[in-house]
Amino acid sequence: MALNAKANPNYVAKRINGKFAPGWSGNPGGSLETTRRSLNRDFLLALTADFKKHGAAAIAKVRKYQPAAYMKICALLVPREMKLEYSGGVKAMTDEQLERSLEIIKELIAQRDAGMAAKVIEGETLDVVSHGDNSGSD
Repeated sequence: MALNAKANPNYVAKRINGKFAPGWSGNPGGSLETTRRSLNRDFLLALTADFKKHGAAAIAKVRKYQPAAYMKICALLVPREMKLEYSGGVKAMTDEQLERSLEIIKELIAQRDAGMAAKVIEGETLDVVSHGDNSGSD
């Protein structure tokens, strides 16, 4: 501190007793995290604005002239890993619920089998014209 004060008459002490003097920052370049977030935000805003103007045309051009790149982009949009969590299911069912479910399944199978065994009768429809009252009462 003393050397700087002697070499430069305009020198102002940045630290006083180990603390930064009022008006002096310990990181004049700014926070790297803040800078990165700001850059990311500005980039994404600019990209969004550009995409709104030219996005559909750019996608169509890539699809037409660079199908491999187009497919790679499509593949990158699909998650590589999908985590599925099962909840409930058969393990969570009571014995009564399991028995009822089995009964319902058996009924559905029986209905399906009955439908498959049904015979279809081919035929033609006839128009029947009624002449008078054929109810049998005179």
